[in-house]
Amino acid sequence: MTLSTGGPAIPPGNPATLLPGNPMRSVLLALLIFEMILFGLAIPVMVLVSDVSGSAAAALGGGGILLALLSLALMRKPIGFLLGWVTQAVGVALGLVTPAMFAVGGMFALLWVITFVLGKRLDAGSPPAAAR
Repeated sequence: MTLSTGGPAIPPGNPATLLPGNPMRSVLLALLIFEMILFGLAIPVMVLVSDVSGSAAAALGGGGILLALLSLALMRKPIGFLLGWVTQAVGVALGLVTPAMFAVGGMFALLWVITFVLGKRLDAGSPPAAAR
């Protein structure tokens, strides 16, 4: 049973993922790759600008890189998308250590949300997998 809200219908399947073959999946993968670069570049910023110890900065930045890499590797499964959302939250949360990350992490999170929403719209307009 579906409710008509006047907008596009929600496609069957997991609402937290995009259907295989959706071109926005590639964009989400690219965003995670760029976030790995961002987390790596945030390490010297934390050390030089925010006076964070080198080991703490390496742990925070390295943890973000590992999280993005793990979500990148698991993007074919629903857990990969969930880890991608967590990666966005970590990017913004690094702003608590380095205030510039509020802006940069927020921009990446916004790009993630926009890409995911556009991907869901594409899924809503595509025929079910059995009909392809």
